[in-house]
Amino acid sequence: MNNIPESLNSRIPPANLLQERIILVTGAANGIGQAVVKAMAAHGATTILLDRDVAGLEQTYDAILAAGHPEPAIYPMDLQGAEPDDYTRLATTLENEFGHLDGLVHNAAQLGALVPFSNFDNELWFQTLQANLNAPYLMTTACLGLLNTSKDASIVFTSDAVGRKGKAYWGAYGVSKAGMEIFMQTLAEELESNTPIRVNSIDTGPVHTALRRIAYPAEDSSTLKSPEDVTRAFLYLAGPESQGITGRQFTLDEML
Repeated sequence: MNNIPESLNSRIPPANLLQERIILVTGAANGIGQAVVKAMAAHGATTILLDRDVAGLEQTYDAILAAGHPEPAIYPMDLQGAEPDDYTRLATTLENEFGHLDGLVHNAAQLGALVPFSNFDNELWFQTLQANLNAPYLMTTACLGLLNTSKDASIVFTSDAVGRKGKAYWGAYGVSKAGMEIFMQTLAEELESNTPIRVNSIDTGPVHTALRRIAYPAEDSSTLKSPEDVTRAFLYLAGPESQGITGRQFTLDEML
């Protein structure tokens, strides 16, 4: 399969689309991550909810259980402060609990500050790159063995337009997203020929999230997509319909 369906919006994914799949989603306590794990659980996946916001994780967990979907797992973790050994422990825990991993969605992100490079705080620079670029690298490499034991594994990176074309004042956030895109493409090429793992990114465009509100505090949020509006693209990239598609930089508009 080399092309996406004409319109995912016109297709209703089957209820068992992700049945028996184990999928880890970062940033699962709110926003897009929370909407994605709820949608994936609704389509049969056992989801692993990772975030530093424990209260938000518990709320997401309760909502999934109340809806009658497969029981998720909670893994509290602060990506900004996590060390390499923390990712090794994560992978070991997943192996002991689940034995394999079918999907990894990198959604968590830190905005940093929208200021010129000449005024950018050095510590904030390091923190933003740690959360947005180093963390996905460390988590992915720690989990590659688990993903490789799946018959059909998918890694999805949540991207942004400022990571594909530089924009003034987006500083460490834009640079980290650009680095993530190159990481995605390089990883896709390395894994394409000898593993069942496909790797893609998706720019969702403007979505009503906490990060968006920080970046654009005066924006009329009623004009934006909701997190729930973008979940079908993630279902497609995590599910069997996207087999054979790897190394692609998607936008939500081209998918929906």
